[in-house]
Amino acid sequence: MNQKPFLFSLSLILIFLKTTVNAASFSVGGGVGVGVGVGGAGGWVGGGVSYPNPSSSPVSNLKNAYIALQAWKSAIKSDPNGLLNSWVGSNVCGYKGVFCADPSDEMGDPSEPVVAGIDLNHGNLEGILVKELSLLTDLSLLHLNSNRFSGTIPQTLKDLYALTELDLSNNLFTGPFPVTILQIPNLLYLDLRFNSFSGPIPQDLFNKNLDAIFLNNNFFSGEIPRNLANSPASVINLANNKLTGDIPINFGYSSPKLKEILFLNNQLTGCIPQGIGMWSDVQVFDASFNSLMGHLPDTISCLEDIEVLNVAHNKLSGELPELVCELRSLLKLSVAYNFISGFSQQCAKLYDKNVGFDIALNCIPGLAMQRPEPDCDSVPGGGLSCLRVPSIRPLACGTLLQRLNASAP
Repeated sequence: MNQKPFLFSLSLILIFLKTTVNAASFSVGGGVGVGVGVGGAGGWVGGGVSYPNPSSSPVSNLKNAYIALQAWKSAIKSDPNGLLNSWVGSNVCGYKGVFCADPSDEMGDPSEPVVAGIDLNHGNLEGILVKELSLLTDLSLLHLNSNRFSGTIPQTLKDLYALTELDLSNNLFTGPFPVTILQIPNLLYLDLRFNSFSGPIPQDLFNKNLDAIFLNNNFFSGEIPRNLANSPASVINLANNKLTGDIPINFGYSSPKLKEILFLNNQLTGCIPQGIGMWSDVQVFDASFNSLMGHLPDTISCLEDIEVLNVAHNKLSGELPELVCELRSLLKLSVAYNFISGFSQQCAKLYDKNVGFDIALNCIPGLAMQRPEPDCDSVPGGGLSCLRVPSIRPLACGTLLQRLNASAP
């Protein structure tokens, strides 16, 4: 493998990845559009900046880029904003949305420019991705959100070994999960949300060294792979799909990097695993609008950095644990539309702390805005057995979880 493009792509990560991942933080809403090649980019040129015509010197990488981009342009049926009007001639570094960089070779000497980034976000382009894109071997960023690209993902994309960020959100892609993406060796950021992908989520996704995984607002179905805990990602969004089954029992024994995990609006059943308390740094946990049952695990009290805890619109029962209401960083706690039977005075104090606390439509006697009594006569999941190890808080956040971690698969 040619090491020069790979080393160059690593330098791009340091410049751009911080901006991109932070900018993604990390809503269920529209696709993320991250500008590349804007300000402080060192050797970046493009988006209308003139560069010496590559035909005047033997620059093979730019010649390959010309072949790839012209093949792609010919496969784009509609360009209502005229985004590709500048894609004429061999000076690809002057194409709008194409960003070049001047890497240095192993000796530190200037080398020929390369196409290192493509940002066509919000272009409203209609077309497909072509196999010739694999010629862009120095490409580090490919951002295509909010267009009308359709069809499937070319198998040749696996050859983009310098690619670290791939954003295909808000398009019209269909078919099963594009497993060829998992063969891109250095990918860190994957955004497939707001498309029409369907079928199961492959297990290999959570074995890949990704920092951000956005699969929300598709039609993925089947169970969540059992190796979810293997993922080192800081953000995982599986919301608004058709996933079934339970949350994997080893969920929680994942990387301490995890900050946000979203399961909302699927068809999940079973219990919330006790291992959730292993995430000392998690800030957002949203499993609302599912059919989860059983009691909330006491280990949620270990989530001292949690800001949003949303388990509304499920079939949870039992009392709301007092320790959960004492979480110091809470900004929103919603257990609405469940079968919760009681809560402590400590939970009532949340109203005085400007915490968005919603406990409406449960089964708490004497409290306003609760379910009618007949609804509470038969609590769903009464026979459901959740793995729970009773303990006081020091054990729940320390010794107990160490023991659980040691026995986890």
